[in-house]
Amino acid sequence: MKLISDPPIPVKIQKMKERVRWMHPSFVQRGIDQTSIVIDDRREDSPEFSFMVIGDSGTQSHYRQHPQRKVAELMLTHRDDCSFVLHTGDVIYVVGSQEYYSTNFIEPYREFLVGGDNPKDIPYDHMVFNLPFLPVPGNHDYYDVPLMYRLFTGTTSSLRRLLRYKDIEIGWHGSYQGNAYARAFMDYTGAMSSPELERHLDQHYTAKTDTGRCLRYEPGQFTRLPNRYYTFRYGGIDFFALDSNTFNTPSPLPATQEGEIYRRGLQKRRQEIDREELQILGIYDRLNPDKPSEAEQLDDLSAKLDQINEIKIDIEKQLASHKMPAIDFEQLEWLRSRLIESWNTSEVRGRVIFFHHPPYVTEATKWDQAQTLAVRHRLRWVFEQVAETLGFLIKERPIVDLILNGHAHCLEHLCTTDTGFADSHINCIISGGSGHRPRYQREEGTELMETFTEIAGKPTRKVADSTLFVGRHDYNFQNRLPYSCVRIDVLDGSPPKFIIRPLITERVEDEWYNRELEPFVI
Repeated sequence: MKLISDPPIPVKIQKMKERVRWMHPSFVQRGIDQTSIVIDDRREDSPEFSFMVIGDSGTQSHYRQHPQRKVAELMLTHRDDCSFVLHTGDVIYVVGSQEYYSTNFIEPYREFLVGGDNPKDIPYDHMVFNLPFLPVPGNHDYYDVPLMYRLFTGTTSSLRRLLRYKDIEIGWHGSYQGNAYARAFMDYTGAMSSPELERHLDQHYTAKTDTGRCLRYEPGQFTRLPNRYYTFRYGGIDFFALDSNTFNTPSPLPATQEGEIYRRGLQKRRQEIDREELQILGIYDRLNPDKPSEAEQLDDLSAKLDQINEIKIDIEKQLASHKMPAIDFEQLEWLRSRLIESWNTSEVRGRVIFFHHPPYVTEATKWDQAQTLAVRHRLRWVFEQVAETLGFLIKERPIVDLILNGHAHCLEHLCTTDTGFADSHINCIISGGSGHRPRYQREEGTELMETFTEIAGKPTRKVADSTLFVGRHDYNFQNRLPYSCVRIDVLDGSPPKFIIRPLITERVEDEWYNRELEPFVI
């Protein structure tokens, strides 16, 4: 039973290009770089500044609880001290539909929006932020609802159970291959006539960088992004926003006996979770959300259904990998060249990358996913090329100072070890606990090992250590659900130092408690 679907990578790439009129003559003739922005916030350029990071937030209130709003309230106490907010993806659950932008984004973050006093009057495709809000797309922002579900929900007992699933943010629409995200955040020039486009470019693409003219991001006036991946410089730090949804496909399974055994294991696992899903839907159908004792159980079951769909999609990607996967080499080559350019620019003192899928994580449902390993290998490939080109220029420093991710529903700090590659000694912060149900850390512990074969084998090398994990846990027979975001203070100096300030709002039974963990410096 397929509740959600993930468009093929070539479709994602092509659709997004059409929406921003990628390399249209009007852009080319003006020498416009469609991957850069300048944040024109009228602040004095300073090497010391702060920003916040959130992710996996886009859920509505469930059974009188609204964790995302609780996190937004935490953020408000730091808003005046911060220059911008980074969002690591999954802006809208479950299928990125425009139906849910009002309840799942505009309402919770209303104070960050112009006109936020009347959030219901803000169209999702005309949002203007009073504080820069800079997202990347998550997997849920690309998901769609199969046509058969939309047409026939409610006509049979099984599909009536699916209608109950609709209560957890699956409606009559999907993202339409990321279209809702593009209309909400990107400069959707694909809908403009030729004269409108000419005027638009002359009005909003007036900033200048080393790579040409680019979009001017003006808080309170014009807050669009030029592309699904982009870069900006702030306080001497280069930030690179990536779309990891187009380079997360697993490599093909080897055409060997070992590979065939692994494939059969995946097929068996797929059948098992299909049966588990039907069992959950059966229980779900019998529970009453109006009874407090059953509402919590419904919330847990909803989270399990979402998790099952993630596992299904990961398995499907592996089973479909009988040929070389589609990989967004255009974006990866862009990252490679921009990192090299950044290292050769004297005024740049540090580099931060943010995207959705974490290459290193110990959250129980994500650490060994095939997509996790695919992203790690693709990023490592880029870093290896950058290191080879730069040579002695890097000296003892890592290629990037900080990697920020979501996808895993937790807050975590990891640092890579000497991996034997150019992804060594990099600090990683996962901020994916900002609204959707938190998850446990894996039982295997905090040391992340890696095997250098294509399929599962005995780990041969430690590649990362987890030094902080904030996720679901049990204490004194109580289920504790900590939701989180991160404030990061950037200090002067080269290389820069970052003060990491984890911000937590924790639900224990029906009570909420706010706390700040001890800040740490990386």
